[in-house]
Amino acid sequence: MKIVEQIKQPIGTEMELFEKKFHESMSSKVALLNRITYYIVNRKGKQMRPMFVFLTAKMVSGGEVNERTYRGASVIELIHTATLVHDDVVDDSNRRRGFFSINALWKNKIAVLVGDYLLSKGLLLSIDNNDFDLLKIISVAVREMSEGELLQIEKARRLDITEAIYYEIIRQKTATLIAACCALGACAVKPEDAEVVERMRKFGELIGMAFQIKDDLFDYTDEAIGKPTGIDIKEQKMTLPLIYALNNCTTKEKNWCINSIKNHNKDKKRVREVIAFVKERNGLIYAEQKMVQFQQEALSLLQNFPDSPYKNALTLMVNYVIERKK
Repeated sequence: MKIVEQIKQPIGTEMELFEKKFHESMSSKVALLNRITYYIVNRKGKQMRPMFVFLTAKMVSGGEVNERTYRGASVIELIHTATLVHDDVVDDSNRRRGFFSINALWKNKIAVLVGDYLLSKGLLLSIDNNDFDLLKIISVAVREMSEGELLQIEKARRLDITEAIYYEIIRQKTATLIAACCALGACAVKPEDAEVVERMRKFGELIGMAFQIKDDLFDYTDEAIGKPTGIDIKEQKMTLPLIYALNNCTTKEKNWCINSIKNHNKDKKRVREVIAFVKERNGLIYAEQKMVQFQQEALSLLQNFPDSPYKNALTLMVNYVIERKK
């Protein structure tokens, strides 16, 4: 059995019902919108975010879920899908998970409007059901994701990202949405237990940090992951392996490396040289150590919960995040 199937096993029934509810939550009176959302639903990814919602809810409640759990999972998936549609426009990307992106098929204007529609659908799903506690969690995540993207763009222009700023960027850009999934899962079933909601939010944030570092490490490996090696360097993105290498080299090497990224990032040979330089300076080893640190910290937050299939699946999920091959 594949690891993702193993993780899904204790929430199989919930995930099936979620699929139906999620599809319904996207419906519109506009035929064009329905055509596009149908296209999105049929090209879904692993659906890790709803899985986090259901596994967290069942672990903290002893196996219970309710309508709020389904709404929480739908909201998070609607918001996540909206950000992906918008990201493809921002990045001028024609592909998403091996298929054509929305902007490639229907142009940028429609893609932006579809993203806005999905975002509003997600927010209204909470408002219409008076889930204001869930709405607050998701709204904070949307704000932080936008701030994280803009902070990265601002820093990329000057290539002056420190390790602390890098963590802040990935916390906002990536970790905040996974943190919201786990907080939503806990809050949906235990709205009165602020301590558990906060612990699960922190758990999700730590996994998100490890997840993004793993993604950044892929840029320096030759394994087939759907994005070509060296793409971050070509896009002038400062990630942890590179930041560490720049902090542990001579001024001459640092100037050469920054010059390469700024002025020669389209030169394949030069990009390969930068990758080799980062490896030589132990950038990958350092990033892996940090990733494992976040992973272990996340696992420690699960210790006080009683053993259950849901806790085991979340542990499996944490390990999968850093062991995955793509």
